[in-house]
Amino acid sequence: MFANGQLERPTAIAAWLQPEDFLVAADGGLAHLLRLGQLPHLLIGDLDSVSAEQLAQMQARGVRIERYPTAKNETDLELALQWVVRAGYTVIRVVAALGGRLDQTLGNIFLLMQPELATCDVRLEDGVQEVFLIRSQATLEGQPGETVSLLPLGGPARGIHTQGLRYPLHGETLYPEHTRGISNELVTPQAHIRLESGLLLCIHTHRPPQILTGGV
Repeated sequence: MFANGQLERPTAIAAWLQPEDFLVAADGGLAHLLRLGQLPHLLIGDLDSVSAEQLAQMQARGVRIERYPTAKNETDLELALQWVVRAGYTVIRVVAALGGRLDQTLGNIFLLMQPELATCDVRLEDGVQEVFLIRSQATLEGQPGETVSLLPLGGPARGIHTQGLRYPLHGETLYPEHTRGISNELVTPQAHIRLESGLLLCIHTHRPPQILTGGV
């Protein structure tokens, strides 16, 4: 699913795309997909960020289009999430939902708290960071040395246990008014996190890809 925010590492996202993926453009997220040489299966939103030429192109290519009024109670991304959940998708990656306007970024993060997503694996991803909500347990994968921050949402997160992080937690509580969970670090390629109650936002910062150079 492609939103209309910033996309820091489009080549990283392109490498993750699989032929079997169902691709969704939430309004202006269409531009990101087109730059990657991809067509969405679904274009959804009020389409105020889509040009008439692009819309005609999508219609001609047989893309499913769900158009909503500009005056509505949901953002285009919220509408897109509701659509894919109703369609039965449970593993959802939301691209370009971070950066840019702070209100939009926070709103996108808070969407993860929707009860309808409780049984889904939903992660916001821009090639630099992945952001997801932990309700009971989660696994993340990366390279040792990458930064992992754990932030409680809506109140304290209690009974937190971690494996694979430099500063482990053994049943502790994290409070939203304190910063103890910020800037932990992966020490193994895989980390496991679980908690007994509350909501825990995980922000995992990927290590930049290595640039290989060589002489003659």
